[in-house]
Amino acid sequence: MNEALDIARSALATGDVPVGAIVINKDGVVIGKGSNEREANNDPTAHAEVVAIRNAAARLQNSRLDGCTLIVTLEPCAMCAGAIAQSRISHLIFGAWDEKAGAVGSVWDVLRDPRSIFKVEVTSGVLENECAALLKEFFSDK
Repeated sequence: MNEALDIARSALATGDVPVGAIVINKDGVVIGKGSNEREANNDPTAHAEVVAIRNAAARLQNSRLDGCTLIVTLEPCAMCAGAIAQSRISHLIFGAWDEKAGAVGSVWDVLRDPRSIFKVEVTSGVLENECAALLKEFFSDK
């Protein structure tokens, strides 16, 4: 999570919301990284999770990331939860909760919905205070 926080801080340079994500393989090797790039690239789909998943899939030359773990500083939104499921990520670890748009327990629970065909293990609240503080500082400056 500390590496994801460092990546999140890099998003501040472009005015993007400071969210960072990494994908690690079964051996714990980082195979994908991403920060929010919505403002930098004028791309509404360029959330940290999607950027990290795209990088990991390109590195593996495979759209399926079975056995991989995504670590992200903020609870994923519905779009990102869908991307996590579609990429077959096995485990999601996130830091801060997103009470306005979170789709892994706050507003919705896309990944653990019993109707979902993709099963993802979820661990929440890792370095929650540090992740939340970075976001609070960013939005208080706005």
